[in-house]
Amino acid sequence: MTPWFLDSLILSHLGPVNETNMARIWNKHEQTNTPLKKKVFVALSGGVDSAVAAALLKEQGYEVTGIFMKFWQAPCDGSKNNGWNRCCSFESQQRARAVAAALGIRFYVLNFERQFKKEIVDYFLRELKAGRTPNPCVACNKEIKFGLLLNKALAIGACYVATGHYARLRRERNFDSKIAGNKGKSARLLKAKDKNKDQTYFLWQLNQKQLSKILFPIGEIASKSEVRKLAKKFNLPVAETRESQEVCFIKNTTDEFLKKYLKEKPGEIKNKKGEALGRHSGLWFYTIGQRKGIGLPGGPWFAVAKDVKKNVLIVSKDENDLLSRELIAGKVNWLGGEPADFQNIRAKIRYGIRPAKIKSMQKTGPDKYKIIFSRPQRAITPGQSVVFYKNDELLGGGVIVSGSY
Repeated sequence: MTPWFLDSLILSHLGPVNETNMARIWNKHEQTNTPLKKKVFVALSGGVDSAVAAALLKEQGYEVTGIFMKFWQAPCDGSKNNGWNRCCSFESQQRARAVAAALGIRFYVLNFERQFKKEIVDYFLRELKAGRTPNPCVACNKEIKFGLLLNKALAIGACYVATGHYARLRRERNFDSKIAGNKGKSARLLKAKDKNKDQTYFLWQLNQKQLSKILFPIGEIASKSEVRKLAKKFNLPVAETRESQEVCFIKNTTDEFLKKYLKEKPGEIKNKKGEALGRHSGLWFYTIGQRKGIGLPGGPWFAVAKDVKKNVLIVSKDENDLLSRELIAGKVNWLGGEPADFQNIRAKIRYGIRPAKIKSMQKTGPDKYKIIFSRPQRAITPGQSVVFYKNDELLGGGVIVSGSY
């Protein structure tokens, strides 16, 4: 019996739905349908953005297949069979299936539970334990959506993978085909038309090989309201579905999740002078710039640094202590190769803020750079992403190793 999370669809003449049999489906189609349409796997989440992406591609003549990814679910009430994950709940899967039915496209559920736990959840906990503040969405895009899913899709005959990300791609000739990795063509990743929804910040770890096989159909749409209007036009059952920007595998609060998986590790809270002010329950419960939940009288207090070796949280009443002009970035990735110069490059140190002007940028080691901003930035946080732009183009990014505190 095929578990529900693999797929409820059974094809009597081909057997259970799995990677091998999906490839046989494509081969059978190729033998009976000419000319062939370009095949696209669309990651359907059960939300409106991916649904409209699928509808637009079908309207443009692609052969579209809907894919719902099953991720690791945090066990509820101590039961391994009663898990929870916002992105792959049973309700989300049913909405995605309903979208596929409305569009008349194939629909499969792929189980990435084990890989998601290893590459995303374990990474998240490991980084927090090391005193850093990770970005699981960046890791998920690299390892799962445009890593695991893309590779499986291409292996069974798909031409592209598409998602509902707010981003745009421009493919153009590039004299350096070694950089492009796609017969002399390179892809430039641009901010979405809707700057308020732009998600390029989370895509800086992609490379040219991946970009050559990715489609972002809704990146050219001016606003979220326009996306919802299109959903209604296509008679999609998710036109009014609410969206969430929380970490998908955390049901209630981050603190509750961390108490379960990292426990507590009490230590001292000190000011910049080294004076003891109180106790904390574990450094992973705090992030740089945090104001609420410090637990000290006479505030407001701000978390300005962590001393992981001594297990000390450093706080200040002066919000200016969070300001810094400098950071060190590691694991830097350039989407189209390192720029010839760093003039007119801007950078953003977290999602939801405007890119800031860079005064200077210096390479200090393999994939490592020192960045000095023209103006001080608030709460530069190790573990978060710093992402580089030139006008609307995403050039690359890296992981913040340290600020200048």
